[in-house]
Amino acid sequence: MKNKNQEEVKKHKNFDKGQIFVKAMAGFLAVLMLLATCGTLIYALLG
Repeated sequence: MKNKNQEEVKKHKNFDKGQIFVKAMAGFLAVLMLLATCGTLIYALLG
């Protein structure tokens, strides 16, 4: 039973790292989309 519990803990740690990475990348892409949108609006208004 202890081996199974240790394996489950390892799986959860790996899953948590992956989930954090996915959330960080999603946030980064959202920021890039906002910057691109703002840049486009500024260019359209001033250009």
